[in-house]
Amino acid sequence: MTAYQRITVSPIAGALGAEIGGVDIEAGLDDATIAEIRRALLEHLVIFFRDQKLDDRSHKEFSRRFGRLFVHPNFDLGQADPEIVRVVRQPGDERIIGEDWHSDTTMMAEPPMGAILYALEVPPYGGDTLFANQYLAWETLSDGMKAMLSGLKAVHSDIKVAGPHNKLNARRSSKIREDSNWQATESVHPVVRTHPETGRKCLFVNRSYSMRFDGMTERESAPLLEFLMEHGHRPEFTCRFRWQAGSIAFWDNRCTKHLAVHDAGPFHRRLQRTQIAGDAVV
Repeated sequence: MTAYQRITVSPIAGALGAEIGGVDIEAGLDDATIAEIRRALLEHLVIFFRDQKLDDRSHKEFSRRFGRLFVHPNFDLGQADPEIVRVVRQPGDERIIGEDWHSDTTMMAEPPMGAILYALEVPPYGGDTLFANQYLAWETLSDGMKAMLSGLKAVHSDIKVAGPHNKLNARRSSKIREDSNWQATESVHPVVRTHPETGRKCLFVNRSYSMRFDGMTERESAPLLEFLMEHGHRPEFTCRFRWQAGSIAFWDNRCTKHLAVHDAGPFHRRLQRTQIAGDAVV
């Protein structure tokens, strides 16, 4: 475990996740504190803050301390500020953002390195978010499976999560592009990724975006791809975060998957998210 001088770090599960204390993000943070937060992120994969008060400006300023902001193409609806995505859930919504296990926006050639999600209004219960450690997903595979996967690539597309054919806007409050000019974005990434900062290998496939193995059909790919997706969120690889107003989750998108639990029933849920630009998957 890393020693920290400027923040407190309290793990919440054996696989990943830690709460960070001693931080007032709105007041501004010096470079040394930001460096410790980045170290905590690399060590714990997802970190959480409580009792923060952010407006759009401070949310974006904090995010920019870790990299350039990424504008999500499917949430760029012509609004004044496309760098912040409003994540809204209302009673009666049939669908919500992120209800399948996924890493964010992996159809891009350079998927985001991370995301910072801030809670404005949360239900008294329900609406938790789960995270899964993809280092462990890789490390616990057999040597034979590792050898087979090491040369494989997967095709990632947003065909299932955006566009007019899915009709998602009629079933949920958080809107995406459904205009007739929308076209699917597709990229090919290694199934096994090497993290650019830690040098560790992790599994890099997910249910929202990974369609098939490169050079194979979806039907041919399905058995192995389904196994890898299910394996990637075994309970012992996960942590669960219960939101409160003023809470923040900051996850490393390169080595985690996450899922929003759709169980908020009659309650409203309102959060906002920034994404931080990443690098090509290697």
